[in-house]
Amino acid sequence: MVSLPGRRTPRAEGSRSPLWLPPTVGGVVAFAAALLLARVRPAPGSPAAGLWPGDVNSAATALQAVATTSVTVTTLTFSLTVVTLQLASQQFSPRLLRRYARDTAAKSVLTVLTCAFVFTITTLSFLDTKNPVPGLALVTSMVLGVASLAAVLAYLTHIVREVRVDSMMQGVHQETATAIGIFYPAHDDPRPHSPDEMELDEAAGVTVYATDSGFVRLVDVHALVECARRRGALVRLNTRPGDLVIARSPLATVWARAQGAGPPEPEADGTAAEINAAVTLGYERTLDQDVAFGFRQLEDIAVKAMSPGINDPVTAAAAVGHMADLLVRLADCRLGPIVHVDGDGEPRAIVPDRDMRYYLDLACGQLKRFASREPTVLAALLRMLRDLAVVVHDREHVDEVRRAADAVRNALSPAVSEADAEQVHDLHRRVLIALEGHAMRAYGDRSGETRSV
Repeated sequence: MVSLPGRRTPRAEGSRSPLWLPPTVGGVVAFAAALLLARVRPAPGSPAAGLWPGDVNSAATALQAVATTSVTVTTLTFSLTVVTLQLASQQFSPRLLRRYARDTAAKSVLTVLTCAFVFTITTLSFLDTKNPVPGLALVTSMVLGVASLAAVLAYLTHIVREVRVDSMMQGVHQETATAIGIFYPAHDDPRPHSPDEMELDEAAGVTVYATDSGFVRLVDVHALVECARRRGALVRLNTRPGDLVIARSPLATVWARAQGAGPPEPEADGTAAEINAAVTLGYERTLDQDVAFGFRQLEDIAVKAMSPGINDPVTAAAAVGHMADLLVRLADCRLGPIVHVDGDGEPRAIVPDRDMRYYLDLACGQLKRFASREPTVLAALLRMLRDLAVVVHDREHVDEVRRAADAVRNALSPAVSEADAEQVHDLHRRVLIALEGHAMRAYGDRSGETRSV
């Protein structure tokens, strides 16, 4: 994360409104529109009266047909959505459900169907034989009926595309890449200070404890900096987005920065309450600021693909390919804790973050154990590490890539035949060659077999 100039905390996830909100707003708007248009009744013989050539009975029949159709297709839409959620949860990962709960297409379709139903029912209640037919409202109802059909057809196309595992992985990939771009500074971006160089005296710091439990979803860096600036203090969070925090466990440490100032009193002066307010907790992880959660979802898909009930190493290798691109993006970023300063350049907040070892363990750890008897997937992990080896900058990262490559090679089961194991050993050698700076040698092969599944 980088220092944020404004109070709005950016988020990597897309649409965040709950599934019920857009249809509810649309229904209210449709009700108000129907109340207005149902009162517009053209005089007999006027041009506007020709908008609806039939009588009141034909208008009632048409409106009833639109209302019935709207309810039917709404039920169909909900059924398709539930089936999609079950498929995503059981076959791929239960952590993918958040993506479908935020699906803009589902919200849009439900909004159109709700508008059609509410507008039609409201218009129907205003029909009577003593007054002219509200032609404008009837035409609007027919348009909404056609729009409902078009929306459902579009949603069917959308849902068929979304239930493909490739679409799921691509969606997670895009959101994770967005989070990396928002919250990680570039590798060559100089930090104002390094936490290791500040030589903080742990004994002089005062611990702030969490008041609630949950996963860290958002950290409002601006609020932390302002809180510390007003009190002449330095705040270091002890948690990062994605961490599980339990009430009354250590959340942060506060140091006094002013010369001659006594030890801070975060409980007495309200600092503890402000720090807790700056850290948003929830009952589930989100991709708002948690890049690791994107890796977790892709890793889940790969592990599920390697389960005995599915046994799909090609899908697992594809998920590894997505993680490879994300790791390459991370290699161009500055990882680890970041010091945030106030307007005067004084360090005020230290926000920890994950390092390359964490991400490599996350990407390789579980999968290499589940795929110990499948050299195709182990080879995919080594291809990922080769891609990363070409772009790593720090000596520390070089050592971590070498460590991960050795762990993947060592995970290969002795039960695998020598001929099948040769691909794994060959790619392990190529990772080491890439780490030595010989990229072309690391990628040179006979016919692209070291890039393909």
